[in-house]
Amino acid sequence: MAGDFLPFTRPSIDEETIAGVADVLRSGWITSGPQVKALEAELSKLCGGRPVRALNSGTAALELALRIAGIGPGDEVITTPLTWVATSNVVLTVGAKPVFVDVDPRTRNLDLDRVEAAITPRTRAIIPVDLAGLPVDRSRLYDIARRRGLRVVEDAAQSFGANWRGTPIGASGDLVAFSFHANKNVTTTEGGCLVLNDETEARLCEKLRLQGVTRSGEDGMDVDVLGYKFNLTDVAARIGLGQLARLDAFTARRRELARRYFERFDATLGCELPVADFEQSNWHMFQITLPLPRLAFDRAGFIARMRGRGVGVGVHYPAVHLFALYRVMGWREGVFPQAERIGRSIVTLPLFPAMEIADVDRVCAAVSDVIRGGLS
Repeated sequence: MAGDFLPFTRPSIDEETIAGVADVLRSGWITSGPQVKALEAELSKLCGGRPVRALNSGTAALELALRIAGIGPGDEVITTPLTWVATSNVVLTVGAKPVFVDVDPRTRNLDLDRVEAAITPRTRAIIPVDLAGLPVDRSRLYDIARRRGLRVVEDAAQSFGANWRGTPIGASGDLVAFSFHANKNVTTTEGGCLVLNDETEARLCEKLRLQGVTRSGEDGMDVDVLGYKFNLTDVAARIGLGQLARLDAFTARRRELARRYFERFDATLGCELPVADFEQSNWHMFQITLPLPRLAFDRAGFIARMRGRGVGVGVHYPAVHLFALYRVMGWREGVFPQAERIGRSIVTLPLFPAMEIADVDRVCAAVSDVIRGGLS
């Protein structure tokens, strides 16, 4: 791959999986069916035997988690402003109010030291996000939730394959939402799943994901709740089954590449590197913050210069509360300084299993050349 354009991510889909998708297409059963059930069974094994229901996106998983938890108008949900906007959008979708709390500058995750001060009589839930695959401290998180009587909806969209103190993310806790988007460590092209606490929640999830329908017998059908169109197709599920078989290998390779980044990255550039966690994080992304005050160009200039060297760079994520949708709700610049600073300066460097070690060296050299060439 050295010498070619290097994107910041690229899915690894093997020929066996491609052939399996062709078999599904030939079968004539391409929407939700036996492949979805097989995927849910394999996901359940990875999540400690808990019930898992496949959905058409991680966003759908978050929304259904809130609805299953009974979150609605008048309720408040605490979350982070440093995330993909879907995390807070789903809170608005169910009629509740997102309450942002600043992030820890080291982990870039929700600052648990600040959470309790944000709890009010209307607070019903917390949505933590495992940014770039680094798990939020589950021990502290659930201690707060238990003491304050709150539900937890884990936005684990980025942390499939990660663990907290040896327990896989999803194998414990409350409601856990995963994403299988094209840029995730395991993909179904588009898709996700929700890990639930018991079969009662699982049955409700099944109804909510497909128009509230319950079937019985040969022709019985009833609808007793307002449902949605959130089901996953068998085509997507077959891709997911092929991906799950390679999860351990994907995670090991990502950790190997991340270690190389730490070995070769020029520590004198003034960039902030992520936490060097090679045991728990799944290394969904390798993100640095740029020393923008010292540079003669802005982040867009950095991205353009890296592209000129054949290296793709992503931005994950601008601070949510500064989007126009949230500004009109009263959020403003200066209220979450850590999230704002990181959101302005963070960039995502290439990291995916098909990369070679030499690709990491190439990225590090390009970052060094670009930053040193822009120091003022």
